[in-house]
Amino acid sequence: MSSLPNMLNSFWLWREVSRKLGVSNPLYKYWAQTPSIKLNNKYIFVEKNKLPQKYEYIEPVLTDLSGYLPTKYASDRLHVNEHLFNCEKMKLYREFEYKYVEDIKFVNIKRFFTEHGIKVSKNSIAHMGKIKELEITADSIFYRLKDDYAIVVYG
Repeated sequence: MSSLPNMLNSFWLWREVSRKLGVSNPLYKYWAQTPSIKLNNKYIFVEKNKLPQKYEYIEPVLTDLSGYLPTKYASDRLHVNEHLFNCEKMKLYREFEYKYVEDIKFVNIKRFFTEHGIKVSKNSIAHMGKIKELEITADSIFYRLKDDYAIVVYG
């Protein structure tokens, strides 16, 4: 399975952590033993089970984001307009499961990939869109979705 849908399996949304702890926003930068990642220069996540011992008590009440990605980041990684995840009138909108955490909308990419049998290796590029807009090459894998939509995995 791709690293894309599993990216946040081991992370907590920093905005949620800081709000529930009542700590300042840049505090995670001073936690040397707590790895963090930043997606789209906007979303910050800190690694699960690596919070300083003083703050470990908060982990059971944090939102599990396994299989989810922020909609903006998911649209960038799938090379599709973010409108797909934000507008209920889009044909594929209801194919996805959504979750809001701290006013950030997340989409369950893992479930979608699993349901459609989509396999993406770590270094592959996935492109989702209308079939007529996709370029299908000899080394790509084509997955037909709903109506005239598909995902092409390159590499």
